[in-house]
Amino acid sequence: MNHEFYQKLADTSINEEIVSKNIAHQILTSSEIALLPLLNAAYEVRTKFTGKGVKVHIINNTQNGYCPEDCHYCAQAKTSDAAIEEYPLKPDHEIIAEAKNAYEKGAYRYCMVFAGRGPTKKRVEHLAQLIRDIKSKYPIEICVSTGLLDNEKARVLKEAGLDRLNHNLNTSERHYPEICTTHTYQDRLNTLQAARGAGIQLCSGMIVGMKETHADIIEVAYTLRSMKAESIPINFLIPIAGNTLKETSELTPNFCLRILCLFRFLNPRAEIRVAAGREIHLRSMEVMALYPANSLFLDGYLNTKGDNRAKTLQMIKDAGFSVESDHSIEDLLLNEQTAAVKSSYVDQTLIKGLKELRPQLRTDLR
Repeated sequence: MNHEFYQKLADTSINEEIVSKNIAHQILTSSEIALLPLLNAAYEVRTKFTGKGVKVHIINNTQNGYCPEDCHYCAQAKTSDAAIEEYPLKPDHEIIAEAKNAYEKGAYRYCMVFAGRGPTKKRVEHLAQLIRDIKSKYPIEICVSTGLLDNEKARVLKEAGLDRLNHNLNTSERHYPEICTTHTYQDRLNTLQAARGAGIQLCSGMIVGMKETHADIIEVAYTLRSMKAESIPINFLIPIAGNTLKETSELTPNFCLRILCLFRFLNPRAEIRVAAGREIHLRSMEVMALYPANSLFLDGYLNTKGDNRAKTLQMIKDAGFSVESDHSIEDLLLNEQTAAVKSSYVDQTLIKGLKELRPQLRTDLR
């Protein structure tokens, strides 16, 4: 493709005109569309609407396990035999302390996840009070993921000060029965509509790598555009032993980056988050995700670890981006890079020890 193609793609998105499904399919599949100019076009859209800032999110798994749903990708599902440490709802003081920790680590938004089909009225009232308590102490936005909600429960959370509700579509309507049977795709849409009706911003994305088709990915991107979702996390499946979904589809760094570009072109104003699995599937090209995406998680994900904080913050800084936080990225890095970490880095990465210099020595002594 020539320069005019990529410029037209960027201009179409910046003008908030819709990219055709034919072009969307080509973005994902065509070898004639080169990755670097595609990323550059997505970057032009990203900087137009979100500048060069990166919004950092820290997630709190407020309870672990005990979920009655059978989402095949989830380690907390009733059908999963994953070796997780189950625990009931954390006490309030622990949740609030973790909010403080998230704020001090530079998080723009604190995300609380509650396992289960959906909250009872009592749980909603409890959560509302938690939101008030956190908001009174720390200038941080709050997002919760709490399962299925109706209009009244959404209203209670909005009045408490909830900024966003996370409820991922995860995949297309066609593919949904293949990944979950205990609730429907429509149940998820209804929850998002309840949140929107209450005036809560929407955080909803997908998990790629669950044997979906290109058409399924494209459908989710268009659906979230139609819903004007403010935040779109793109997860790349982390196959966890014991889950129903034990293996992911083949995901290359090239394909993952094309997906992020597609979501940026179709949702130019949204906060596009490169979420779970970025370290595994993007590998050495992870930093390139920041050109279409303007958000990521720090401190890992719901049940899996991610890169250490210092590495992620350094990646953001080295690429010339900034963190949207009350704390500068330099101060955040200074706090992370303790003497022990620096010493470990020098010993393990720069200076070779005997095991690297003389790999046969141990063998010869046997």
